[in-house]
Amino acid sequence: MTREAHRTGEGDTASRGIVAGVDGSPESLAAAEWAAREAEHRAVPLRLVHAWRWEPLDLPLVQDRESQERVAEEVVHAAETEIAGRHPELKVTADVLPDTPVAALLDAQTGAGMLVIGSRGYGAVAGFLLGSYGQQIIAAATRPVVAVRAREEQAAEPSAGEIVVGQHGTPEDSEDVLRFAFETAAARGASVRAVRAWSLPPLFAYSPASLRLADEAGGLVPFEEKALRAALAPWRERYPRVQVVEHVELGSAGQVLLSNSGAAQLLVVGRRAKRGALGQRIGSVAHAALHLAPCPVAVVPQG
Repeated sequence: MTREAHRTGEGDTASRGIVAGVDGSPESLAAAEWAAREAEHRAVPLRLVHAWRWEPLDLPLVQDRESQERVAEEVVHAAETEIAGRHPELKVTADVLPDTPVAALLDAQTGAGMLVIGSRGYGAVAGFLLGSYGQQIIAAATRPVVAVRAREEQAAEPSAGEIVVGQHGTPEDSEDVLRFAFETAAARGASVRAVRAWSLPPLFAYSPASLRLADEAGGLVPFEEKALRAALAPWRERYPRVQVVEHVELGSAGQVLLSNSGAAQLLVVGRRAKRGALGQRIGSVAHAALHLAPCPVAVVPQG
């Protein structure tokens, strides 16, 4: 199940293949199509995977393992045929993985540059409906995960639009998310809008040291602008052809990112490992982006 293509690229994710999960649903086929276009941009292969494991039910029903296995094969073969037909120069492979969806996709993403999954969408206003599988995968993945909704207008890739990326903290804090955003922009010939949200610290958070730093920068806003420039500096140098727009705004990170993503090709956010009582969580900013952004969302694990 292969078709040949050229391979080039640099960087931690730029030169690795892309994995897309398919299950026959419109949203998974939209994800596969988005992944195919991204694989072409990056000149890397695409792997389509479908998870299926025989689990007989404890019910008085006739259960045919061979028929279910054949259906699983048909799902992945149909997706491969459709994608390969639309992208004849792209190397496409397809596999049925004998495991549960979450375990199979987490295993498949290990050696890839990114994992692409589908997400049901309510529409441009209400945003995504991310299922429990998607949330578990994004929370535990070690590679960037892109969530794509099923929408008719996504049949044709937008020719304009920025790669919007959220930056926070120090240059080290946002290294992974900025790397992914600049790699993607360079591959697509797109510009990057780097967004840094900030808020007034509570009274108890003020200290002589923090006030001195803000005063040296000329105030809180110039301090935030300086921090954003410092984080972007190495990536501007590495990708000199990528145009960059710097945006610093007072407000919550989720709200500021969403207000800047209306015409974006892709919104890129970071995710730090968080574990709650019910397991790993994706964080409030990633959660807001995944459910409300009008464009595909890439969630990049950091740290």
